[in-house]
Amino acid sequence: MRLLPSLTSATADEPDAIRMAGRALTRAHLFDAAHAVAARITGAEAVAVHAAPGLETVVAVVAGLLAAVPVVPVPPDCGPAERDHVLRDSRSALLLAADADLWPDCGLEVVPVDAAARAPGHVSFPEPSPDSPALILYTSGTTGAPKGVPITARAIAADLDALADAWQWTAEDTLVHGLPLFHVHGLVLGVLGALRTGSRLVHTGRPNPAGYAAAASNESAPGTLYFGVPTVWARTCAEPAAARALASARLLVSGSAALPAPVFAELEALTGHRAVERYGMTETLITLSTRADDAGRQPGTVGRAVTGVTTRLVAEDGSPVAHDGKTVGELQVRGSTVFSGYLGRPDATTASFTHDDWFRTGDMAVIGADNIHRIVGRASTDLIKSGGYRIGAGEVENALLAHPAVREAAVIGVSDDDLGQRVAAFVVADGVTESDLIDFVARSLSAHKRPRAVTFVEGLPRNAMGKVRKDLLRR
Repeated sequence: MRLLPSLTSATADEPDAIRMAGRALTRAHLFDAAHAVAARITGAEAVAVHAAPGLETVVAVVAGLLAAVPVVPVPPDCGPAERDHVLRDSRSALLLAADADLWPDCGLEVVPVDAAARAPGHVSFPEPSPDSPALILYTSGTTGAPKGVPITARAIAADLDALADAWQWTAEDTLVHGLPLFHVHGLVLGVLGALRTGSRLVHTGRPNPAGYAAAASNESAPGTLYFGVPTVWARTCAEPAAARALASARLLVSGSAALPAPVFAELEALTGHRAVERYGMTETLITLSTRADDAGRQPGTVGRAVTGVTTRLVAEDGSPVAHDGKTVGELQVRGSTVFSGYLGRPDATTASFTHDDWFRTGDMAVIGADNIHRIVGRASTDLIKSGGYRIGAGEVENALLAHPAVREAAVIGVSDDDLGQRVAAFVVADGVTESDLIDFVARSLSAHKRPRAVTFVEGLPRNAMGKVRKDLLRR
């Protein structure tokens, strides 16, 4: 299975097919530069890529795909200990980077990547196996060293085709985003998705409202499809002029974390768009999504399983959970997008799959009779067992965010001698008291779901994708 389609005369020479932070490449020039790098890395067991937001990262990733060499994206802000673990664990033989001087002590030969380079004559490469790793992405778990997740070209192609169907994503689109290029969201969907569908790609360098708005007003190729994480959409709503510029877009997609209901509503009020929310993991790629043709999208829901994926909910004892839109269970998935196991970690692989080969996501969800999914939160951090009740942290967070004084909210369960766990909230808010917020939640949700304590903070700790670091709050 070929992940990247062949160039055609219709697509090869578009002058701004790939635009990143003001620099542009045609598809023909992209593939020419990638062939030059691929000729240098052919035969390597794996290659690491300094995944800065630039054209060189795209060239390096495409080079790995052409040469059938697994690509290991390394975050540009990666600390030495994590970097050394990733390079060693992935058995990367080379490191591809735009600037070799940034990696003086990495222990690997650094291959410079030049987006303006051209391949020296015709170069042929082995046909890649669709079931060999195309990428090795590293998870950012809260405990232990990151685990390598090999992702095949077959899985990537299946997922991108399923999303192209769900989002009506075609070569006529211009995709706009500014997400990091070392995660599924920014790299697989945000770069390989554009290359596979043939759509233009505009990467804004950073996901800022001004950049998104500027792309919408580009006369030659205005943005039609936008990717963002909840933090991006919240910041966009905070700049109404920038948000209103997105009214001309076709679709706004949110992922990597739950989009708070108030942000969903404000985004609709400013842009006229009800955001498409989707769900996935590094290990499974994107498995659930609402669709472009579903005008009744609701905040907090992530739609149905995409083509090629099936899901189920199970209770703690492994029994099936009813699809009644209320009962919480662990979400398990299987299908064409799911990986086969962690790199060199058979113990972790065994623990992550059931005896009948369903992947345990570790996320808690409810499914309605219409098969619409709603993610409640992580079993390890977001399922709170209090006084015999099972409470999803996300539901309480949305209730807090509905208060006009609350800008951010995170909820965790903390140990309690009487209740087992009690609901504790951390909020960024002005002009409101702890008792005000507790009473506010109790009026909108069942009384047992109200926070027992509210801590006011200046900001919530987040990772690169905007997810709240609840492990830090717990400390």
